[in-house]
Amino acid sequence: MAGTGVDPRRPRRTRTGQNHRVSEISEAFVRLHARLGPVAFVPEVRLHQADEPIGLWELTEGEFRSAQPPPFWAFAWAGGQALARYVLDHPETVAGRRVLDLASGSGLVAVAAARAGAAAVRAVEIDERAVAAVALNAEANGVRVDAELGDVLDDPDAGTAEVLLAGDVFYSEAMANRMLRFLLRATRAGTRVLVGDPGRAFLPRDRFTELAGYDVPVPPALESVRVRHTTVWELRPGRPRADG
Repeated sequence: MAGTGVDPRRPRRTRTGQNHRVSEISEAFVRLHARLGPVAFVPEVRLHQADEPIGLWELTEGEFRSAQPPPFWAFAWAGGQALARYVLDHPETVAGRRVLDLASGSGLVAVAAARAGAAAVRAVEIDERAVAAVALNAEANGVRVDAELGDVLDDPDAGTAEVLLAGDVFYSEAMANRMLRFLLRATRAGTRVLVGDPGRAFLPRDRFTELAGYDVPVPPALESVRVRHTTVWELRPGRPRADG
């Protein structure tokens, strides 16, 4: 959730000076509030996950009124779990290819792509704590992922990867419109785009082809259910409609 992407051949994030200090603070926050453990539907991958979802949400609620995004990085959301499962079960999807994990959150999908043999993996997020979580989770799983902070959905010069993966990115109308334009631009550049979606209302299903469906365990405190049926879709090339 809540991230964006760029060409994995052009790293932009540096970790020097103040940026390095901010990263250290973010990493410390992740370590303090999340515990390393296996993902329910993708046990091959371990992530730093919050034991008390509501507690972490309430702890940082005051920050949410500022520029600090919600802690999407602290949970394995259904869309990401399904997409990671698909990639690990179908490694030919990413093997030997440059992969971009858009709206990376915890980095679950990025880690799965790296484990499945991707040539290079870049994970992009708008939350510095998510970037820290991605880096920590990649290290914990013994894989290399280039984590980047930034929003490039409106960047016409943003490059493309060979495969673009996005878990649960159609959760609001505003985000869905921006996301679809970016993803369609990627398909026109020759990128294969796969999305994991747990039945969000704003997913334009007529634009996609279904690849797989899973019943994914989710945190009931956040989702109000214990299992959510989640689909992995592939975006068909096309152009945005005049109405968005």
